[in-house]
Amino acid sequence: MSRVLLDSSETIWLAASMNQEEAFTQKLRHKGLALMPQAASPEIVAMLERAFPPSSSEESTHRRGGQRNVLDVPAVIAATSERSGVRALAQTVLGKDCFAARALLFDKTPDANWKVRWHQDLTIALRERRETPGFGPWTHKEGVAHALAPDTLLTRMLALRIHLDDCGEENGPLRVLPGTHLQGRLSEADIENRKSRIAAVTCLARRGDVLAFHPLLLHASSPATKPGHRRVLHLEFAADALPGGLEWRWSV
Repeated sequence: MSRVLLDSSETIWLAASMNQEEAFTQKLRHKGLALMPQAASPEIVAMLERAFPPSSSEESTHRRGGQRNVLDVPAVIAATSERSGVRALAQTVLGKDCFAARALLFDKTPDANWKVRWHQDLTIALRERRETPGFGPWTHKEGVAHALAPDTLLTRMLALRIHLDDCGEENGPLRVLPGTHLQGRLSEADIENRKSRIAAVTCLARRGDVLAFHPLLLHASSPATKPGHRRVLHLEFAADALPGGLEWRWSV
């Protein structure tokens, strides 16, 4: 079974039930995150494992830490297809017409054991730069244009993380501050304030589990204390067209 550890004294165990889908959407709405155990089928997980084998120390530091822009990988396309239970999770929140807009692979290893500070996911990948009110500043990452997006768009997006390895407390799991997705875009001072007032949730998962969270939810991760491999496929789903002639870089 999979669990979300709230603090040292409280653990919530998530198990299958007749109301699992309703519980999933309710947790997302109120807490900003929800875990769906074994939502990725064994076939999808096996395909992804073949596409993204554990990185080795001989590979570049960048490759050891993961890969950007992997939405064109056939296994990832399969994971986001209509027949995938993963896509169905996004559809329960965003509607039937939602689509995958970006995919990244994270692999926290002994050679790439990073820390991520508390932040919100504010950036989207676009086909090209077009100056449009509400979008920017702009950056380019590995040849792809990215811009900070307005909150109205981000609230209509959802991140889904497919775990390809078990992720325990020693593996540098994701930590979140529940409910902060309802508070809009936060300044650095706001983030410091929330950190001092809200108990962090540590998100533990098993291979095949899918963790969903809203982009505006404050999240972070610490270096692994027992680093091995912690492969996670991070998918971002959206549901809306963009204004001003902007186009999503991917729409799968």
